[in-house]
Amino acid sequence: MSGLAALLVCLAAWEVLARANPAFETYFPPVSRVLVTLVRLIVSGEVVPDVVATLSRYARGFALAAAIAVTVGVILGSSRFLLSFFAVPIEFLRPMPSVATIPIAILLLGLGDSMKIAVATYGATWPILLNTIDGVLRIDPILLATGRTLGLRRAHILWKIALPAALPYIVTGLRISLPIALIAITATEMLAGSDGLGFFILDVQRAMKIPQMYAGIVLVSLIGYALNRLFLMAEARAMAWHRSAHLRDEL
Repeated sequence: MSGLAALLVCLAAWEVLARANPAFETYFPPVSRVLVTLVRLIVSGEVVPDVVATLSRYARGFALAAAIAVTVGVILGSSRFLLSFFAVPIEFLRPMPSVATIPIAILLLGLGDSMKIAVATYGATWPILLNTIDGVLRIDPILLATGRTLGLRRAHILWKIALPAALPYIVTGLRISLPIALIAITATEMLAGSDGLGFFILDVQRAMKIPQMYAGIVLVSLIGYALNRLFLMAEARAMAWHRSAHLRDEL
């Protein structure tokens, strides 16, 4: 409730400050006008195709990042040789902002969805990859030794022991990557798009439709918040076993 109260205070301050100065209001319209504009855009369906386009690219980019990062992370985390071999390239590439790769992506993939998805995949991959590696490295060696003693092949050990044991770390990486993928998609739509929420925001800004611009920004924020809440709900169900195990250990 305290978080909601803080948000309401910020919105109230926005409303008061915007209405206090007519000149200021031109570039920073009251929040009430922005919210009314947002509702109108949704009810009229004007912004719905852009929302669908953004979410479609987002889902594909995030899913691809998760598949690549988890697979590579489990392999690297289970092999000290491979991890040391790729350590320098990983440390060199991971600080690079995903938006910095947009020119390269445009050069190689053009201006279509493939470029936007590739940039989002690149940005979202790193938190998942690093958390997966860390999770595998922290597995109790006794678990792996037990698997080898039982005669499990390496692929089975990775799938049946390493992956479940590293799952809490993987989930953390997935949650961190949620907003990163959305930011990357929105940025690519602004710079090289013809639809999507990023394009919509920039397009109405160029037309000096300021309330619509803020409405688009708020909509992106609401989508990001909703995605995070949905992820937390799914995590609570999927990771119930992990919390139960921790409670048993504490007892």
